[in-house]
Formats: sequence, structure tokens, C-alpha cells
Amino acid sequence: MNVKAVPIEEGTAKRFWIKFRNEALFAMYTPFVVCLASGKLELETFRNYIAQDVHFLRAFAQAYQLAEDCADDDDDKAAISKLRKNVMEALKMHKSFVQEWGFDPAPETSATSATLKYTDFLLATASGKVEAVKGHGTIATPFEKTKVAAYTLSAMTPCMRLYAFLSKELRALLDPDEGSHLYKKWIDTYSSQTFEASARETEELLDKLSVSLTSEELEVMEKLYRKAIKLEIEFLTAQPIIQRTIVPLIRVLDPADYRLILFSDFDLTCTLVDSSAILAEIAILTAPKADQSGTENPLPRMSSTDMRNTWSVLSTQYTEEYEQCIESIMPTKKVQEFNYEGLSKALEQLSDFEKRANARVIESGVLKGLNLEDIKKAGGRFILQDGCSGFFQTIVKNEGLGADVHILSYCWCDDLIRSAFSSGGLNVLNIHANQLAYEESISTGEIIKKVESPLDKVKVFKETLKNHGNDSKQLSVYIGDAVGDLLCLLEADVGILVGSSHSLRILGSEFGVSFVPLFSGLVKKQKEFNDSSCNWKGLSGILYTVSSWAEIHAFILGH
Repeated sequence: MNVKAVPIEEGTAKRFWIKFRNEALFAMYTPFVVCLASGKLELETFRNYIAQDVHFLRAFAQAYQLAEDCADDDDDKAAISKLRKNVMEALKMHKSFVQEWGFDPAPETSATSATLKYTDFLLATASGKVEAVKGHGTIATPFEKTKVAAYTLSAMTPCMRLYAFLSKELRALLDPDEGSHLYKKWIDTYSSQTFEASARETEELLDKLSVSLTSEELEVMEKLYRKAIKLEIEFLTAQPIIQRTIVPLIRVLDPADYRLILFSDFDLTCTLVDSSAILAEIAILTAPKADQSGTENPLPRMSSTDMRNTWSVLSTQYTEEYEQCIESIMPTKKVQEFNYEGLSKALEQLSDFEKRANARVIESGVLKGLNLEDIKKAGGRFILQDGCSGFFQTIVKNEGLGADVHILSYCWCDDLIRSAFSSGGLNVLNIHANQLAYEESISTGEIIKKVESPLDKVKVFKETLKNHGNDSKQLSVYIGDAVGDLLCLLEADVGILVGSSHSLRILGSEFGVSFVPLFSGLVKKQKEFNDSSCNWKGLSGILYTVSSWAEIHAFILGH
């Protein structure tokens, strides 16, 4: 019977990599990788890394041998044997490889604790001592041993994919006109088609070995895969850096001289859904039916049908007029240099539009009759962006970081934001947003206006910084996703753009704003690093783009 091969795009290895790719980003933002990418990594640090790499290669070779012994299929044995031979060839080439940097390959360096954590874990797994298996017992029976090969590949595959991923990211930053990058050979080796082929062969073998496993055994594989990534990140983080680095930001800043003031937008920066949609849902679900409208209610409400129709009209009108407003504030001619004053002037029109839109919402009465408890319950069920909550929790729980966190939002209801952040000790965050007016916990439909527009946001931003005083220097970071965040993003020392807002990028570009992927921006800054405590400055016209909160976490806090 012929079994159709599972494409790599649908295989176990690919699923695992996609699931844990955000964790892999932490490896990219380690001081070691950023310095390596810049070409400015001290040779002594690289020498130590290369020496530890020998221990990794030996452990890989030994693990492959153990996995081959456990495999019960001749094709599997042959595939594992081939991968082992690749490692042995890499070990033979190691001596000539390190001579590129003038190292003496003769002395044997002991494995560091970070190296041993991974190699011990790998060899224990390959020996049948699989810690992810219930009971942590040793796999001993012939039938159980056939699974060891799959478990072993689960602990090896992520390292191969991680290095292929990192090297390609680094290779993309190499200047083709720059032939002096000190570590170009290392980058070329790991970004080569040969290494990519080895990574794919390992993944394909992992897929094949996992086909006959149970869901519980696949869970064991997933745990091993994730632990391997974590141990590899710990290994890269532990590399002894003897130079000043640009990352992680919180460790670069001297608390005696600098205080980190962190700002973030809320809707679609922290959340997956806009807060107005949540308030609309509450309003519609709790509105009375047509024949109950206004019955025994001190604050009469429209029926659920009328409520739904009104929200639909308001939403459509807002979207259409917003697009027209953005189009109308575009300059007739694209500016060649960053023009903050021109952008600020243009956003005055958007501010007027946002205020008119809010006035329509109040006048419509759709916010009338909302129960504060319903709002808090809905906020508690808010789904935040992956990694967002964990990032803020790390800051809040670590008082030694000396960071202040402020949420700046157009949201009509600050209580909704507070309840969304209520878990994990995040109730201490400073919230700057509008408020609903209440009579005995029932909303009157009025909005107490505090932050309605881009101009309001940047005003609160500046006032907040001013209120922190001048006892120490401040470094401000603003995280946002939309046009309304533009002025704050640009005023901040570090402006980080989450997502890919088309209107923000178009409008910003027209006024000379540059959008730079955060990692490449950090590598460039590392090249230029002059050993000063801080070389970030607002109003540079540069915004840094990220794909996820994992990048923000890795950059600011590290692993």
C-alpha cells in the first residue's frame, strides 16, 4: 500500500515552527546575534561561540547515532545515517572554518552551562530518557524505543530551522558593496542552499517519523521541540558579550540616568478587535426587543433592531468619511524631507473629523443604557494580541526595571480598557481614554471627552512626560498601529508600529516618514554605536515596524 507523503507545508515540523516562530524571534534580538549581524561582534566572543559549537556538533552526531539504533525502518535508518554524516563532515571542516578568523583550533574548551543544558537534554532524549513523557521514565521496551527517533528529531529539528532562519535574516542585511563584513563566511554557510537542504531533510524525516504516532505522543514531540528552541535561545543569550550593545533596551539604559516611559495605543495595537465593536455588541445584545422598548427604564433605549441598524449606519458613515478625510489631507506633492509641522497641520482636519464622529455617536443614543457590569464582563473577555499581556506583566512584576506604562486610547470607555487589563496584575497601568457618563451604573449615552483625536493624544503624551519631572533623563517608547498614533509615534524617542496600516504608511510617506523593520534598524544602530548611554532621539522621522509583540518584548526586555 502506497502512503502519500505529507507535504512539508502541512507536516508536523512546519506546524511546530509556525506555532513557536515568535519565540524564535527572541534569538534574533539577542546581543550576540545583533552584534554578529552588524559585523562588529568582538572576535573573542565569536571565538568562544565557535568553541562551543564543537560540543553541539558532537552531541548532534551522537544523538543521530542513538536515533539510528532505535529506528526500525531501513529507510529511516539510512536517512538518519545521512544526517549524521553531514554532521561529521561539518566537524572535519571545523578546523579550516575557524582559521578564517585566525583562531587556534587546537585548545579544547570546556562546555559552558548553557551548552550543557542543551546537549544534556538532547542526549538524554536520544537515550530514551524523555522528560516530556508522563512519569519521566526511561523508554526501554523495543516497541517504545521505536518512538525515540521521533523524539530525538523533535529536539534537533528546531535548531536546524532556527539557524537557517537567522542566517537568512542576516544575509538580507548584508550590503552587497560591503566586502568587509567580518562574519560573512558564517552567514553564507548557514544561509546556503546546502544548509537549507539539511534543515529540510531533518524536517521531512521528523514528519515521516511522526505519521504513526498518537495525539499524546505528538504532544510530547511538541514539548521537546519547544524546549529545544528555548534552550537554544538561552545558549545565544548566554554568550559572553564584552562590548556595549543596543539591546535589550532596558539593560542598555542606566537606571541612575534614564527612566523608561512606555506608551501604547489600545485598539488593534493591544487588541484583535476594536473596542467600539465590543461596545456595539453589548448595546445590541442588552437592548430591549421592539415591544419592550422604553418599558420601566429610567433611561429609555431604542429596540435591539433599531440599535443594530443605527450602529450599521454610524459605522458605514465613519468608514466612508474617514477615507475621504485621509485622502483630502494628503499633500499635493510628496515632500522630500521629514515634515512634522506639515503632518501635524494636516492631522488637524482628522481631529475635527473624529470629534464630529463622536458627536454623532452621542446624539444617536446608541451608548445609552449600557450597564457598567456588562462592560466590565466584556472587557474581561477581550482577546489581546499574542504576547501583549505577557510583555506588560513582565514590566509590572519587575519593579527594578523602573519603567512606567501608559495606555493612550480613543476608546469611549476607560472601564472597558481597565477590565481588559485586569488579569495578571495589570490593573496598575495608567489609562488615558474617554469615559462614559453613568447614572447608578447605567450609561447616559454621553461621553466624557478626554482623548478624541491625534492632537489630543500627542497633548496627553507630552503632558505625561512633563509630569514625570526632570530628575532624570527620560527615554520614551510609543507603540501604535494607526494614523491617530502618528504624532505620538514620531514624538517618542522610539516609535514602534505594529501591523501594516495602509493609510498610516501612505500618509506618513507623503510627509517624509521612513519605515524601517526594527531588527535591521537595530543592526544599523549597533554599527554606529558610540558607547554612549543612549542614542535614540524623537522627531527623527523614522518609525520602526514589527510583526508581533514578541519583537517588542525581545527588543525592550530581552529573553
